[in-house]
Amino acid sequence: MLKSTHERRGDVRTKAYVLRRTNYGEADRILNLITPEGKVSAMAKGVRKEKSRLSGGIEMFSLIDVNIHYGKSELALITSSKMLKYYSNLLTDLARMELAAMILKKISLAAESSDNPEFFKIVDLTLPAINDGIPLSVVEVWFWFNYAKAIGEQVNLYRDDNGDKLSEGERYIWDRHGEVLAKSPNGNIGANEIKIMRLMLSADLSVVLRVKNLADSITAVLNVARALGKI
Repeated sequence: MLKSTHERRGDVRTKAYVLRRTNYGEADRILNLITPEGKVSAMAKGVRKEKSRLSGGIEMFSLIDVNIHYGKSELALITSSKMLKYYSNLLTDLARMELAAMILKKISLAAESSDNPEFFKIVDLTLPAINDGIPLSVVEVWFWFNYAKAIGEQVNLYRDDNGDKLSEGERYIWDRHGEVLAKSPNGNIGANEIKIMRLMLSADLSVVLRVKNLADSITAVLNVARALGKI
């Protein structure tokens, strides 16, 4: 579990992504950040002033280097920030921006109760991929599978609904109620789709993209991934 703000003390320098920004008072802003150490809520004082030293370093859809001071207040305080990477291409395409925003929202909710470092890793891999033009369906599939794993869901890709080992010669459908593959003569999931799903859970996006004919199987896999998203 994450330590609450009042249990932490001192200064921490870390990398972070902004999950949410909320204006506070006349010039301040409250930020929800995801870091390798977990989710942090922090105040950026005076950030909305024209000459603020912080304003350029805490944009949405950017990787930032930030120094956070933990004192006696419920909210931590951002004392310095520097933008490392800005994924500006997200803002030029509505579909890409919507997928990125959805990912940040889901990670924000999940990170409320867990400091799993996988949450930061998921954001750190998906935002650049979306920004760089990787097919959105591939990014979305990878996200849902790894999000499910990060929140502790066991995705069974080795046995069917009867407990039998999955066979290369069989066709399957995804049983969303049992969260398992079930045999079906007309199923849209075969050996190639199963291979891709297993790879999604075990490898980074860069490895998944090397799979030949990935586009031929991604639609069926996406349906499974979105079913996992309803967990």
